[in-house]
Amino acid sequence: MTPATTTFDPTRQLLPFRQSVLAMFGVAFVAMLVALDQTIVGTALPHIVSELKGFDLYAWVATAYMLASVITIPIFGRLGDLYGRKPFLVAAILLFTFASVLCGSASNMLTLVLARGLQGIGGGILIGTMFATVADLFPDPQLRLRWLVFVSTAFGLSNIVGPTLGGALTQMGSWRLVFFVNVPVGIVSLLFVQRYVPHLRNTDKRGPIRLDWLGAFVVAATFGAFQLLIELFPKQGVSTTTITLGGITLTLSLVLYFWEKRMGYPIVPVDMLLDRKLAALFAMSVLGGFALFSLVFYVPLLFQGGYAMSPRSSGMLITPLLLGTTVGSVLNNRIVTRVRRANPIVYIGFAMFAVACVSIVRLTGMEDHMIWMACMAFSGLGIGLVIANLTIFSQQIVSRDNLGAATALLQSLRTFGGMLGTVMTGALLSHVYSMGVHRSLDSYQATQWFKSFASPELLVDRAEQAALISRLVAAGHSGSAMMISARHALVESIHIGLWLAAVAAIAGLCLAWFVPPVRVHRFMEPTQEAAPAQ
Repeated sequence: MTPATTTFDPTRQLLPFRQSVLAMFGVAFVAMLVALDQTIVGTALPHIVSELKGFDLYAWVATAYMLASVITIPIFGRLGDLYGRKPFLVAAILLFTFASVLCGSASNMLTLVLARGLQGIGGGILIGTMFATVADLFPDPQLRLRWLVFVSTAFGLSNIVGPTLGGALTQMGSWRLVFFVNVPVGIVSLLFVQRYVPHLRNTDKRGPIRLDWLGAFVVAATFGAFQLLIELFPKQGVSTTTITLGGITLTLSLVLYFWEKRMGYPIVPVDMLLDRKLAALFAMSVLGGFALFSLVFYVPLLFQGGYAMSPRSSGMLITPLLLGTTVGSVLNNRIVTRVRRANPIVYIGFAMFAVACVSIVRLTGMEDHMIWMACMAFSGLGIGLVIANLTIFSQQIVSRDNLGAATALLQSLRTFGGMLGTVMTGALLSHVYSMGVHRSLDSYQATQWFKSFASPELLVDRAEQAALISRLVAAGHSGSAMMISARHALVESIHIGLWLAAVAAIAGLCLAWFVPPVRVHRFMEPTQEAAPAQ
């Protein structure tokens, strides 16, 4: 039978040990469902685009998911505060699993992008409620960190398995399997959540709630216009289209600001966003997401398109990046309660990530795989320390009534940063690659072949490369040399994205100085170091 509805009870541990274990298994499977999808798709994405022929929508496969998540995370974080997390977890698991089937069945890039948006709605609800559920079950921050090992382990297993599994399924089967694999995980997570996670409700909240659907629509329109502006500006510069998109983005941003200021339960809590105790944390979350997702979605293209690696090898080299984030989180949870002041851990994390990004740019692709894996692990370890502490710090600073909203906003902003990093890197990649290929073909006096090299998806499809080289040789050109030049152009364009990720990490390091001192202690009345945000 499903546990009975339980009212809010501010104790150190809400459930007995056995029930806590089973409930946390449910949360862990939810974490695995979200993490596996994030890690497995990046490795398969170059081949997805190569088969469906739509490199212009490469970034949209990632950002459609992120954009939908950005909208739903704060909405359901707030609704979870009011009505409990469990109903939303159950609905989101069903939606996410159904959308995964649609993604795996997509016949073109546009269909895949739309299905990823639907999947992002489910993923946003899961992220917006998952971490807050743990906080509800374990009000004591120190005890909560111990139980977070379930979530950390789930992310760790997904990070270990995801990239390699994605590469293996793509190489030996089909990229469609990377979406279908979510189905069994979704079924197991649904069974555990439905049976063992209690339905907790905050009894202090009374009366009807006005949902901010207009705010959600404006957020979607603002971010969509902003993404189009970023994509088109490198190609068109200052044009009628980009000026119009810039005006739309600015106007919608102002509308959003003034609308959210007057809402009782806004999708974007402006007052919390501008709180000086939290503002630096929110900005660092954006920068952390920008840096991480730039690597997750474009380093596989670097390996498979730039360095001609197989999907399986690419997945193996990506694994340390994602595994490192989990190791960093687990390591952080072990030491954060043992230090007088936790803030320096964030400085170290951002510094490690920046150094790793610069190191990856300096590599040429001819190095031993262990060197690549070490760099990826170092970057993952650094960003893992950052992400773990941003969540912990925010939960220490805000009041309990705003716990879900603050956690959801933090996750939402990290997703927005990931969306921003993905689309900016993609826009620069397309522009720089196109210029590099055109310059290279001009040196071979073969600019008439530009259309054949115009999309980097060529550099992933071995059969298409061989056919193009044969045609070039038949026309009297050095086909192999021209293909190598195209690979160099792709590598250089992705390196610019890695430099941007390093700059984002350095900016995050600077912002960390503005975070008030935080010390994680046992559950007690807020002290000066962990006072609730006003």
